Amino acid sequence: MDSKSNIDKIKKPFSIGIIGGGQLALMLVEAAKERGLKVCVQTKSNKDPAGLYCDFVIEADPLQLKGNKSLIKDCEKIIFENEWIKIDKLKQLKSDDFFIPKLEAIQPLVDRISQKKFIDKLNLPTPKWIPLKAFINKEEESHSICNFPLMAKSFKGGYDGKGNKKIINKEDLQSFINKNNSNDWLLEEWVEFDKEFALVGSRDHKGKIRLFPIVETFQSNNVCDWVLSPAKTSYEIDLFALNIFSSIVNELDYVGVLGIEFFYGKSGLLINEIAPRTHNSGHFSIEACTSSQFDQHICISTGIQPPEIKMKSEGSVMVNLLGLKKDYSLSINERLDKLSELEDANIHWYGKSRESFGRKMGHITFLLNENNYEDRLQRSKSILKSIRNIWPSPYSQKLG
Repeated sequence: MDSKSNIDKIKKPFSIGIIGGGQLALMLVEAAKERGLKVCVQTKSNKDPAGLYCDFVIEADPLQLKGNKSLIKDCEKIIFENEWIKIDKLKQLKSDDFFIPKLEAIQPLVDRISQKKFIDKLNLPTPKWIPLKAFINKEEESHSICNFPLMAKSFKGGYDGKGNKKIINKEDLQSFINKNNSNDWLLEEWVEFDKEFALVGSRDHKGKIRLFPIVETFQSNNVCDWVLSPAKTSYEIDLFALNIFSSIVNELDYVGVLGIEFFYGKSGLLINEIAPRTHNSGHFSIEACTSSQFDQHICISTGIQPPEIKMKSEGSVMVNLLGLKKDYSLSINERLDKLSELEDANIHWYGKSRESFGRKMGHITFLLNENNYEDRLQRSKSILKSIRNIWPSPYSQKLG
């Protein structure tokens, strides 16, 4: 690997500091290690996934400014595991040049309402929406999306199915309004879609964009269950997705890796959400591509020339391993041992100390050699069945 970067000019102990210590941070650390870079992580515990593998841990809540200051003092560049940050507080440090992406670039994407406003500003396709408070207070025209069902989404912190609530009818809506703070939610029109796609890509300091293949994601209980790459799309879909990605990162002058989730159906391609970071749908890239999403982000953050992105196989399938109920018959070690016996399995274990229902514990990737989508899809379903016989989805805990 080409390791030329700002590492030769480093005066601080660590070339990269990461705010956050979960599985995304872990895989960023692993990518940095592949490049021979030293990494410091700010996280609550040195037993968090990234804390187990990095060079040094600042044990502090990622939102704590004192810890942020220590990270800045010891690291050349600072990157974020996720968007759950307090931009205003970080701006107080007057250290924006250290952050990748810059705070101004990430600010419109840190919560769902800011995202929706930004998407509307660019006139990009997304489901109709309205803040819940505005829905309650405004006149009839604000109720233009009020065809049930509706989707209520939390203002901040929604992920892995959390922060989403299907609203069935007026009574259900009134009950929801009575139980929740209207400032914390938005309402979105219900979208009937055929497929869900995701696109992850990067933009470097020179403005060059590199894209991974569009993937198809399969959900269970609003949580990503598995990912097939590449998706079956068309030239028009690919071009439209590229234009959407380019519009977003160029408007923000965004540097780093970014992911976009899409609905696709009779209304065409609609933006579901934007993730200003590495993304679960891009985990396949670790084995399946010449440069992973984590490698891209590390390279861009440290001044290394990012490699061009190419598939190393015809396709891949990535399956999430989520926490099961306590009474499941197989222990974690027994499950992992059985999974490791599957031919050509690439297991990524996050090293989390506690298994809880629905928690992301790891993922497993298989490369596919079939040269058409239908054969890859069938092969993926066969692999998925083998995995789920050992480690079922927590939302359907039964052996096939």
